[in-house]
Order: sequence, then structure tokens, then C-alpha cells
Amino acid sequence: ELALKSLGNEGLFLFSSLDTNKDLYLSPEEFKPIAEKLTGVAPISESEEEETPDPSGETLSIVAKFQPLVMETMTKSKDGFLGISHVALSGLRNWTAPAAPMSVLLARQFKAFLPPKNKLDLGDPWWIIPSELNIFTGYLSNNRFYPPPPKGKEVIIHKLLSMFHPRPFVRSRFAPQGAVACIQASSSFYYTIAFRIHAEFQLNEPPNFPFWFSPGQFTGYIILSKDSSHVREFKLFVPNNRSLNVDMEWLYGASESSNMEVDIGYLPQMELESTGPSIPAVIHDENGNVIDSRDPSGEPIQFVFEEITWQQQIPWQEAAQKLEVAMYPFKKISYLPFTEAFERAKAEKKLVHSILLWATPPVPLPLPGSGRTLRETVLESSPILALLNESFISSWSLVKELEELQSNRENEFHSKLAELHLEKYNFPVEMIICLPNGTVIHHINANYFLDITSMKPEDVDSSIFSFSSNFEDPSTATYLQFLKEGLQRAKPYLQS
Repeated sequence: ELALKSLGNEGLFLFSSLDTNKDLYLSPEEFKPIAEKLTGVAPISESEEEETPDPSGETLSIVAKFQPLVMETMTKSKDGFLGISHVALSGLRNWTAPAAPMSVLLARQFKAFLPPKNKLDLGDPWWIIPSELNIFTGYLSNNRFYPPPPKGKEVIIHKLLSMFHPRPFVRSRFAPQGAVACIQASSSFYYTIAFRIHAEFQLNEPPNFPFWFSPGQFTGYIILSKDSSHVREFKLFVPNNRSLNVDMEWLYGASESSNMEVDIGYLPQMELESTGPSIPAVIHDENGNVIDSRDPSGEPIQFVFEEITWQQQIPWQEAAQKLEVAMYPFKKISYLPFTEAFERAKAEKKLVHSILLWATPPVPLPLPGSGRTLRETVLESSPILALLNESFISSWSLVKELEELQSNRENEFHSKLAELHLEKYNFPVEMIICLPNGTVIHHINANYFLDITSMKPEDVDSSIFSFSSNFEDPSTATYLQFLKEGLQRAKPYLQS
């Protein structure tokens, strides 16, 4: 109450977002995002200084595989990219192959993927590169061409992503940025580490204006020894199992206020993979003498590696889910595929809470507010998570996916579900509450929702939504009211 009196609602909400341990005291580490935003300077902690790996250690060969974006999947392709200058898309059109098809890295450089001493439980996530943005620190500038010099653990991520394109930004402009990891399997001498990275590329250079290419995520795994001297296997890739997996934004001017175009598209392949285990750069005989890496016939010496016996492990999907929740706390509750959500809702006699949006959730939405603001505020709040878990089955869907479902007449029920949703959709994001049979009983557009929650309570038509005094944040209170009104309207249907 004292904090509320001192800071007011908005001030307390900002303070709470920074006070990660909820002790009503901001430590220097908690205040760091604001300090860096105000000063523009990010100090390097001593523990993150890059170590110089032993050049005589083992080396790992990695190959890059890349298939360019399918231009026909971009929304703008429907009208032949009408009104879009050829120059704006030149960086995208010219990117047809990886910048470095193969690279040899020192195994010790992958030490950045090892867990800290307090994160040795399977599936317990830690940050390799911490996300330093939230809705209060804002986002990083769009008007940039060249990445800042990587530091500490960013260095290896930067080297890997540079195999695809020469200008990777290891920290995306929008939250959640950075890289998160967890142990998927453990043996006496080895770990399998699952990881997820949110990074992006700048495809244009002056005199052209910036063009940002933002895959939904990079994910993968590394099997490495606990002392990081040996890497058994490494793979990094952009998932291609959704119909759209890349967000693109480009400017038409040289300032933050310049007009910006946005689009989404499908990237068939972007992956890195080790050609085999890491091998010694220098080979010694039993007496310690350096010997040739090739046998007398000129063939490379073949190494035999012991088989790893895993003492404990979790499935890949479980590890991936842990990483997703670390990046997106609102996913502490399950967001099911569209048709599966209705099947579950029918079985459990619950309502469907559906988010219908233009761009895929892992892609940073290029719109002020909308989906990004929703997931960073109301959908992460404890009261909302509790009510959704208790009374709803939740789902995220893409407009394009529902359009395809609607046009597929093989399953008339699924087609009708999609049609009922699309009838209520308005750009960019629509929140929808419906019955298990698809009947929509309540919905609200994200932009309208954000508009009314930014107004003073006395200025809002109380017949639309009412504010509750029980929650400091008007957004949380209003979304809670939206869900409760949906439950109230559904009572006659659910009781019958």
C-alpha cells in the first residue's frame, strides 16, 4: 500500500516489472535494463570476458545449409509487390546461399553452452545471453546496419550465425531477446544441452535503407564434455514446421519515424550441423611427440570415440517446452493447435480462449502494442494464468492457417470452426472466447483493448468493460473482466 501511494498505479507496475525477486528493493542487477536504456552503455562483467581458447585443442567442423525465403509466401506477393521498390528487397532477393558453407571452430569456444553450477537439474533453464528488454525498456533501434561487437558468450553465437549472413544481431530488437538453454541429458562426462536463440539479420547496407529479417527462433542442441574440451555433436536450425516462420520489416527512410513495411514468409531451411565429433588439432604419440594427422597412405587418421551412456535424460519436446516458457512466461499454460483445442474443450466442458493473429507468436510482431504487449503483460499475469488454467482451453492461431483450414472441405466441422473465427477477426490480433462447437460468445480486438486500458477508468464506457480495484494494472483487470464476461455469457450453453 505504501508503494502504491508513493508510485501510483503505473509507477508501481513499472517497479514490479523490474523487481524480479519481489522484495520491493531494486538491486543494481535489477535496475540494469533501465540504466543501459538511459545511458546507452552496457558494462561487460568480468565473468563474461571471452577467454582465449587453447589453439592446440580440438576443432569442430560445421556445415551450413540454407534455402532462401519462398517469396510467394509473402503477403505482398499477392499483388506482385506493387508499390515496393526493387531496391528495398534487394538484400532479401540476393541472399540465396550461406555466407560460409563450412567453418572450423575450436571446441573450447562452445564452453558458453555449459550450465552454471546452480542449473544442473534436467530442464532447468538458464540464460546464455540474458534478455534485457521488456515493455518498459522499449525496443532497440530499427535504424541500424551493422551489429555491435559481440562480447562474452555472444561471441560464439555471433560466429555461428555469421555462417548464414555477415550481419547477424545476436540480440533481437524486441523482447524476448537473447539465448536460453537447459540440460536435456547427462552422463558422467557429457551433457546434451538444448538451446533457443532469438536473433535477427540486417540484409541491407547503405545507401539502401534497413531491412530486418527475423526468424521465429533458432533452436538446437549440443553434446559436449563437461570440461568443454570435446564436442560430440552440434545442430542449430530454424523450425520449418509452420506455414510462416519469418518476420520481415523494412524502412523507407533514415530515421525511427520513417515509414515501415512489414511482412511474413516461409523459410524452408536454415541450419548448421557438425560433420562429426571434434578432433585434436595436434596429435601426439604415447611419448608426447607430435605426429602427422594422416597415415602413410595420405588418408586422415580415423578416431574412435567411446559410446556415451546417458544416466538421465528428458525428451526433446519437454526441453523445448521449458525453453519456450522461459522466453514466454504466458505459456505456463498450454496453447494447443486450433482443432485440438476444441476437442479438448468438448471433453473437459470448458470454453476455448483463442488468440487469432496475423504473424506467428514467436516472431516479434511489428506493431506497437498488439500481440507483443499482450504476452508481456496480461497473459503473463498470475490472475489471468489461474483463470485460463481453471476454465479455458487456450490456442494461438495464424490467420493464414485458418484460411487454409476453412478452404479444406474434407472436414466440414473444422472448416466451420475456422469460418466462425475469421468472421470476427480484425487486424492485427483478435482475442476470442467460444463454445466447444465454435460459436463465438465474446471477442475483442487487441488494439481496441489496448486503447481502452490506456484510458482513465472514468473515461471508459462502463457498459463495455469495467475496471476492478483489486488489481493495480488496468490491463490485467480488464482482461480478467473479458474472460469472466465470456464465462457468464456461456452459462446457458454449458448448463444445458
